[in-house]
Amino acid sequence: MNKSRKNIAVIEPSKILYEGLFASILKSEYDYSFYYFDSFNEIELFYSKKEISVVLINPGLIQNRLNEFAKIKNQYPDILWIGIIYSFFDNSILKLFDDTFSIIDDISIIIRKINSLCNNNFTNSNESGQLSERETDVLHFIAKGFSNKETADKLNISIHTVNTHRKNIMEKTGIRSLAGLTIYAVSKGIISID
Repeated sequence: MNKSRKNIAVIEPSKILYEGLFASILKSEYDYSFYYFDSFNEIELFYSKKEISVVLINPGLIQNRLNEFAKIKNQYPDILWIGIIYSFFDNSILKLFDDTFSIIDDISIIIRKINSLCNNNFTNSNESGQLSERETDVLHFIAKGFSNKETADKLNISIHTVNTHRKNIMEKTGIRSLAGLTIYAVSKGIISID
């Protein structure tokens, strides 16, 4: 077996979502093997046979089973856990993961996150898709429904600067719609649903 191959477990009740992730990520240039599980308890049985590098998991599956999840994470500290976000989850749940991605994220962002974690490259540089502090500020106002002019006024910057930040946000997140940016902002805790 190829030592560079990464074994990725997907724990997600939706077979359609699993198939979509599998098909999309399989097209990449990286060497991944995919395994589907119904629950995170199956990790224990599988791990004795093959090493798992990354688990992509729906946070809803651990929401009411935090103690069991903590036990599994402690038992297998080498496994990286990435949450698959497609609804609102409290930040206390999201912080349990090594990273998260939204199902509306571009596949290149998802692959970059998987590779970054696998290579222990926890960089906070802009190349990793992380928003700068000012971009986060701009996203905060945009997601709350402020116009570019209103955002510029709130932040004491020019409309041109807001447009530049907005363009950078869209490039880094891979999200083009206002609705998508709003969901992203909620999922990352930049704004609350209130």
